[in-house]
Amino acid sequence: MRRRSLTPLGPLVLAFGVLLTLLGSSPALAAGYRYWSFWEASGGQWQYATQGPSTARPADGATLGFRFSVSQDAAAEAAKPRAAADFAAVCAGTEAAEGRKRIAVVVDFGVPADAPAGDAPPQDTPRTACAQVAPDATAAEALAAAAKPLRYNSAALLCAVSGYPKQGCGEPIADAGQKPDPNPDASTGPKPSAEPEAAGSGPSTSLLVGLAAVAALAAAAVWQSRRRR
Repeated sequence: MRRRSLTPLGPLVLAFGVLLTLLGSSPALAAGYRYWSFWEASGGQWQYATQGPSTARPADGATLGFRFSVSQDAAAEAAKPRAAADFAAVCAGTEAAEGRKRIAVVVDFGVPADAPAGDAPPQDTPRTACAQVAPDATAAEALAAAAKPLRYNSAALLCAVSGYPKQGCGEPIADAGQKPDPNPDASTGPKPSAEPEAAGSGPSTSLLVGLAAVAALAAAAVWQSRRRR
């Protein structure tokens, strides 16, 4: 009796099984980071900043927002400040001064659930202040005028505003049960706002290689099946 060759469906089922194995064995991606995100007002709405506070130079009348939370390092995923992006509401009581610019600063310390272990937000509601700074001052200088002390790491990542949090800086948070690394490498923290794509937001290189191997396996199996016919 002649041996029956594999049907075209057989190799596809085999390839699909290998694909499921790859997906199941791939490492879980980090859910996010615990960090201070930087925002700028645009049309009365918060927009994820396109550069870091140390390089951004807001114009007179600008509104800046800073929010501490556990969230993805991307514009679509990061948590926005919970106060309105309203320059008039923040700086209404501060008169303009010659040779100075007024910058509305909103600082949102976030919610207790996002606080590091043993720490807590200094206040429940966002803090607002109208900073009067030099015409060429950066967003970081405006923030320092409104909510110091500030803390940065060696990579110039903003770690603490008004001393909060006391420790840590941009720790990756994989899941609710996993404790963050107390000494995270600067390269694994949130990217500067100029690079808003989340770390690990796409498929890993190893997974892509695996998918390519699955495709090659399926093609070879189909060819071998037809050849046996």
